[in-house]
Amino acid sequence: MRDLEISTEWNPEDIPYIQQRLREYNIKHLSEKDVDFVDESFCYKVMDEEGNILGGISGNTKMQSLIIQFLWVDESIRGQGFGGKLIKRAEDFAMEKKCRFIKVDTFSFQAPDFYQNLGYEIYGIIEDYPEGYNHYFLLKRL
Repeated sequence: MRDLEISTEWNPEDIPYIQQRLREYNIKHLSEKDVDFVDESFCYKVMDEEGNILGGISGNTKMQSLIIQFLWVDESIRGQGFGGKLIKRAEDFAMEKKCRFIKVDTFSFQAPDFYQNLGYEIYGIIEDYPEGYNHYFLLKRL
């Protein structure tokens, strides 16, 4: 047996190498549609007349899905429909990119009801994470 060790030395070039090796492995097990699917990032913003960002949504596409990483609306404009408009724009983008579903996660103190009201279904919950709250994982099939 070879003498191996785990290195903790930080090298930013290691991350793309590890990602590429995982992709190479995954390609052996995925359909052609998944392999040909291009990862693409997106970001849409709510801006005022002075160019200040008062809300936004960002994420990326991956293997026929769209992943919402961040959705934020400033408290000063909440309740005016901007969150729903941002979600709608992301959903339109997902449809343009021929995604099959959208994934998002949120905490109980954030917006699980908001997403459920827009047709997202809870497919997983981590209870008491962070302590005193729940972490929800939601999915919407397109």
